[in-house]
Amino acid sequence: MKLYEFAPTRSIRVRWVLQELGVEFEAISINMQAGEHRTPDFLTINPTGKLPVLIDGEHIITESVAIALYLGEKYPESNLVPTDLLLRAQLYRWLLFTATELEQPLWRIARHTFIYPEELRLPAEIPLARQDFTSMAVVLENHLLDRQFVLGEHVTVADFVLAYTLD
Repeated sequence: MKLYEFAPTRSIRVRWVLQELGVEFEAISINMQAGEHRTPDFLTINPTGKLPVLIDGEHIITESVAIALYLGEKYPESNLVPTDLLLRAQLYRWLLFTATELEQPLWRIARHTFIYPEELRLPAEIPLARQDFTSMAVVLENHLLDRQFVLGEHVTVADFVLAYTLD
């Protein structure tokens, strides 16, 4: 397996899952600051120019959550993706909650703080996004009060996805 990654990106999620599984992989660093993700060679691997990308044999998998789910399902003995239908539904719930309710407002803050050119930033978005994040973080905090893991009795893909987002 090959993992195309860049440290401060969601690539970290996939690296954690691979390390948890104990799967050997070749790490290929793509320096996004140098624009390596926009080269024709990389764009043939992932036309969106985003990281991470996992290559498993002839298969190219993109999007960190999809890769993490793929790995969990490829190695079912890991229990990173529950086999029980109801627990798996809860896994999907928390993955989608993380992406839509937590990560989305954090990206709004980042975009309007330092990603967008200054003339495109909307300062009023920042407190609104912060409020959106905070109210949903309370939901998560209440869910985790008496739990070590997001669901069940052991680590799952949801823990890796959530940990990166909250970091």
